[in-house]
Amino acid sequence: MTHPPEDSPIESIAAADSSAIEATSSEPAAPAPPDRYECRSCGYVYEPGKGDERRNVAPNTPFETLPENWRCPVCGVKKYQFKSIGPAGKASGFDENLGYGIGVNTLTPGAKNVLIFSVLGLGILLLLSFYGLN
Repeated sequence: MTHPPEDSPIESIAAADSSAIEATSSEPAAPAPPDRYECRSCGYVYEPGKGDERRNVAPNTPFETLPENWRCPVCGVKKYQFKSIGPAGKASGFDENLGYGIGVNTLTPGAKNVLIFSVLGLGILLLLSFYGLN
């Protein structure tokens, strides 16, 4: 097997790619938004950006730093009854499954609602248009 010469275009492209990777990896990444937590009993969602006014929890307080005696402001269950539902605006579902389908899996829940109801509306309009076929 023959190897390309030292100063071949392949070597220069590989070197440029590795320097580009090093340049981007040295940039600080934007912090990920904190996860929201949902009460499994009543459905209350604790959003760290808002805090909890009823229990005097300041805004931008992560769920993990809440005191152990903190309870759901709606139904009063303990902290361990909450489950992480991810950051706001994140597509629902497991991360490894978001690439399947025709792109619908990457939509946020609100965008999925718009898509579903617009398709239903178009279907109803199509069915109603059959009345004009006399």
